[in-house]
Amino acid sequence: MVRTVVIGGGAAGIAATRTLHDAGHDVLLVEASDRLGGRAKSLPLACLIPREGGGPDWPPAFAGDHVDAGCGWLHSAQRNPWTNIAETSDFTVDRSDANWRTQWRDLGFSPADQASSADAYATWNKRALAALEGADRPLSDFIGPNDKWRPKIDAISGYANGANLSEVSLHDWAAYEEASTDDNWTVKEGYGTLVASHATSLNVRLSTLVTRIDHSGHRIKLDTPAGTIEADHVIVCVPTTVLAKSQIVFDPPLPDKHAAAADLPLGLADKVFLLVDRPEWPTNAHLVGNPYSACTASHRLSPFGWPIVESFFGGDCAEMLEDRDAARFAIDELVGLLGSDWRKRFTPLAATRWRHEPNIGGSYSHARIGRAGQRAVLAASVDGRIHFAGEACHSFDFSTAHGAYETGVAAARAVIGEPATIA
Repeated sequence: MVRTVVIGGGAAGIAATRTLHDAGHDVLLVEASDRLGGRAKSLPLACLIPREGGGPDWPPAFAGDHVDAGCGWLHSAQRNPWTNIAETSDFTVDRSDANWRTQWRDLGFSPADQASSADAYATWNKRALAALEGADRPLSDFIGPNDKWRPKIDAISGYANGANLSEVSLHDWAAYEEASTDDNWTVKEGYGTLVASHATSLNVRLSTLVTRIDHSGHRIKLDTPAGTIEADHVIVCVPTTVLAKSQIVFDPPLPDKHAAAADLPLGLADKVFLLVDRPEWPTNAHLVGNPYSACTASHRLSPFGWPIVESFFGGDCAEMLEDRDAARFAIDELVGLLGSDWRKRFTPLAATRWRHEPNIGGSYSHARIGRAGQRAVLAASVDGRIHFAGEACHSFDFSTAHGAYETGVAAARAVIGEPATIA
């Protein structure tokens, strides 16, 4: 039987492996780390919150509940394949509004300024889309450097793209924006939990780092510290950082793949989780820490009614805070809005550092200026035997777990010999 090896156990790799397995193919999924999910990573809430009195069954209220250190939103949820997978697998999908455009109690952000900033964003967006027929340009071209709302739009770019305006391709950004929808839902048990659960019953080897792919002979040989694995087909589902740095060597070389990956770098988004003593806001409330700064957090207040705050940083701000005290930064912002008495009511629980995550090294891809077409180059198969998948390979749903899923399924269908187009 023809054998396929899938490299990388994130959303794309799991989707590819599941598709092949369910079609009756001999398929092995190898993952460099000791867990599945990749940039989809859930943390059990019960393990994060300090024990209060600490009986063996504490705390039953949070059993099964998770926060997401990585991707947490079912973006474009009504057409997102993970939504259907969640609903048919007894996961809890929350369709509540994300409230990103609402500042709880207008704290630190007057209604007049909220309206003004919304108008500025709409103007910037309109200018950018009007320039699509021309040469590619950075998103920063469409708002003046001294515009009052430039910092806020830069912060939004950090959240959405993992990079600030000056680093993001107009053509790439527009492809995503024109395809996406405003339905952003969440999974109570964790998006990462959902993604990893889709690998149930699959043939998986964890802690198996592939360092070389020799495709010079009749069979493909994969070098790992544990020995050589042979395959007829390979699906490479690793982040662009891995390929750009040649952490996997191809023999014969595939310089176009390394170049494409380098043109699709991973931006950065990080999170801080805080425990809150006696939260006073409703479930799923929202605060922007400082709407007049490019370095500020988007604070999600009490998701699912939990006594926590999820503070989200992106772009240059996230880069700066990776080696600093991000939790203190988040608390300082919240205290600045809520009052000094709140400082003793926040307790840091966890913080992410995706730039330092081995074999990942970032959050989600954006195209360098003039390089949006490199997504197709990265996604193209080699000799009908080596296939590529992952969010960076998607032409418009990049940076998402559902984009990764779709490319994984497409690569698997190419192995099977079925049409592998993405809608």
